Formats: sequence, C-alpha cells, structure tokens
Amino acid sequence: MSSRIAQVAEYAGVSEATVSRVVNNRPGVSDATRDAVLTALDVLGYERPAHLRGRVNRLVGLVVPEMANPVFPALTEVIGSRLTQLGFTPVLCTGTVSGAQESDFTEVLLDHEVAGAVFISGQHSVQNADHSHYARLLKRRLPVVAVNGVVPQLEISCVSTDDTLAVDLAVRHLSSLGHRRVGLVVGELEHVPAARKAAAFHRAMSEHCGNEGVVISTSYSLQGGAATVEEIVAKHVTGVVCGSDVLALGVIRAAHRMRLDVPADLSVIGYDDSAFMPLANPPLTTVRQPLDELGRAAVAMLVKQIEGQRAPITEVLFEPELVMRSSTGAAPQDC
Repeated sequence: MSSRIAQVAEYAGVSEATVSRVVNNRPGVSDATRDAVLTALDVLGYERPAHLRGRVNRLVGLVVPEMANPVFPALTEVIGSRLTQLGFTPVLCTGTVSGAQESDFTEVLLDHEVAGAVFISGQHSVQNADHSHYARLLKRRLPVVAVNGVVPQLEISCVSTDDTLAVDLAVRHLSSLGHRRVGLVVGELEHVPAARKAAAFHRAMSEHCGNEGVVISTSYSLQGGAATVEEIVAKHVTGVVCGSDVLALGVIRAAHRMRLDVPADLSVIGYDDSAFMPLANPPLTTVRQPLDELGRAAVAMLVKQIEGQRAPITEVLFEPELVMRSSTGAAPQDC
C-alpha cells in the first residue's frame, strides 16, 4: 500500500501525506489537489476507496471549433463512436464565433472531472494563440490528445494528416495536366497545417513546375475562398490547391460568377473529401484525409494515457489520398 501511495503522490505532484488525507477523506486539502489525486488513482489503475467511488467518471471531452465544415462532424462521429465502444461517454463541446470558446469548455470539462479530452483543430495548432487553458489541463495531468497539428511549445500528443505529402500529390497532379501557374489557398499562416502546406507548396512547385507558385491566405469559409478568385485571375493562375473542400467550393462558386469554366479555365483541388463532394458542380478533385484512421488513433492515444501508459509526446502522421474527379483538367492552351 505504501508503494501505491508513493506512486500516486509522484504522479499527482503532491506529498504522500496529502494522498493519505484524500483517500481517508480528511480535511485540509483543496479541491484542485483532491481532484489531482483522484485522477492519479484512476490513471494508475488503482481502485478508489468506497466513499470516493461515486466520483469515478468515464466522460471524455470532445472539443470541436464548429460544425459547419463537414469534416468536423465526420471526424467527431468516428471519435465519438470509438469512445463509446470502449465504454467512455463523449461530451461534445462545439465552439461558435460569438459563443463559448475552448477556454470556457476547459473549465466545464475540469468541473465534470472528465477522464481526458480530445481537441480537434483547436488553438493547439495556432502560433501566438492563448494556450493557457492547455497549460491548466497539463498541470492537472489530464490526458489530452490533439488532432490536426500542434505548436512545438505544447507537450501534447497529436495525430495529423501528412500535409507535405498532400500538397505534393496535388501539385504533381496539376503539373501532369500541364499547369505551371499554380496557386495555394489556405487559412492564416499562423495555423500549423496552413504553414506546413505553404512550405510544402513552394518545394513542390519548385520541383514540378519550376517556380514558387502563388500562396493566398484567407479565412476557412466559402466566402474566404470566393474572395481569393480576383487575385487568382489577376496573377494568371490556372490551377488552385485549396486547404479545405469548403475553400475549394468558394473558389468554384466565385469562378462561375466571373464566367470562368471549371476546369477549362481554372482547375481546382480541395482537401478533406467531405461528404457530397462527388455531387459538387463539377465533382471536386480533392485530397482525402483518412478520417477513420485519424479518429481511431486519437482515441487509442488518449486511452493509453488514461490507463497510465506514459508514452513519449509525439505527432503521428497519416497518409492522404488524391481523389481525381472533374474539377481538374488540362491547362488552358494559352497558359
């Protein structure tokens, strides 16, 4: 028993006397310290004393920035289903532009004593963002996994699609169709996946097209994609690689309004292979993210942490796939 107390004390970052006070339900311990000790008991696989068993929780926070982009509900479904299969109950926290944000959800999750949390495309992937809520989670030793990039200063395990390979596949495809003036439309470059795509794009363009190409940064939305088309036309770009399917659809819609034919005048490639992309006009060529593999890997990482397996902090990359449809074609003859 003394060795167990020592292990729990080390994991929770408290003294053995404090652990003893918690398990024996004695006063003089703050709520935060009590929660840290109880979490340590759960993570290390030790049974809580009978008077504390009612506080055992199998809840897992699932924090998503929004649900308008079809890739987020699809990935949420994969993760939620897998958690349920393993006996956990996912608690979905969805952000909005004017509503609750990640920091608010963090407090809610801590109040509900969740066993862990998965963050999808959150502030963990944005340089210079406020990361203090992650620091609170890590200080409490709460198991956390990120999906879709993480800044170097955060010690959080992560699963992502290989952005370098994704962009290379897209540029190589356009190059094979004769395109040499190619653009990349992505979000703000403080976003880790966007920055990775931009760096990979310059390398791929240099290798396959003999120039650095054109990078345009915008918001991840239909409107954001549409707003880039005037610049695309002004710079005589004939093929566009987009950082999401939503951006690609915005580009196509604006191109149609300008009487441009897709793909005769402008070839467009998306990213995600969201639902209904085969039904777009024209059906969208896109880079498919392996959502099932991403979701299952994120859950596996999280459960290992919950079970006390202290694996090294790492990012696991998954291979994307180019799905060719009708939104890409041969470069215009006069290009």
